[in-house]
Amino acid sequence: MCDGPGLPQFMAAVGEMARGANAPSVPPVCERHVLNATDPPRVTCRHRAYEEVAGSKSSILTHDHLVHRSFFFSPSDITALRRLVPPHLGHCSTFEILTACLWICRTIALQPDPNEEMRVIWAVNVREKFNPPLLPRGYYGNGFLILAAVATAGELSKKPIGYALELVRKAKADMTEEFMRSTASLMADFGWGNAIYAGTATAIAELGSFCIQFTNKKGEDGIVVPFCMPSVAVERFYKELEGMLKGQLVSGGANSKLIVSSL
Repeated sequence: MCDGPGLPQFMAAVGEMARGANAPSVPPVCERHVLNATDPPRVTCRHRAYEEVAGSKSSILTHDHLVHRSFFFSPSDITALRRLVPPHLGHCSTFEILTACLWICRTIALQPDPNEEMRVIWAVNVREKFNPPLLPRGYYGNGFLILAAVATAGELSKKPIGYALELVRKAKADMTEEFMRSTASLMADFGWGNAIYAGTATAIAELGSFCIQFTNKKGEDGIVVPFCMPSVAVERFYKELEGMLKGQLVSGGANSKLIVSSL
């Protein structure tokens, strides 16, 4: 079992040995005990990503008529989004600004009850997050944590992008070694199961999306984000996103940047 960084490490090792090496240049390490839960398990932090979600009040969150789309963010698009960010958050990362932006746009597009809780959840690689590193070089296995930012639909719809951005940044800042140990303790009783999926990144039903480095037909480097949502919400999503890119609340346009995802 390995995560994203572990897979290319494994493939590189296989490639080296196929070319005649007696052993891979990076010796494999399987010290799974490094990520063991405490004994006895102690959950010391709140883990919003794993909290049970109350029944949705929104009928739009169904698997009927789901469509896949992708949006390409060019460097100029990222710059446009940064113009909406308050000065004290100007040093935010591209991932943070895109996450906040898409969280807001998707919430508005789905039109949930204003009091409904909306979560944005993402995985964080822990391999290089601590000094000294918690995981040894060559580690195989899953080395990531799941983080979440939470707000109501009304808050995300009415407040500026800086509000969502600060929530994303705070969730990232909460990832400490104690948080990691607490996560391991929370998961201690889950046990092992069968593999569910392995393959290329794609939007997973209405639940998942990815930021993927991409070069478009013009040779322009950027980030493409595949997403999946009910067809009735796609146009609202597009209008809100185009509005952000134009520095407006909501704006449509004749030249759509939405393309059908082939991922």
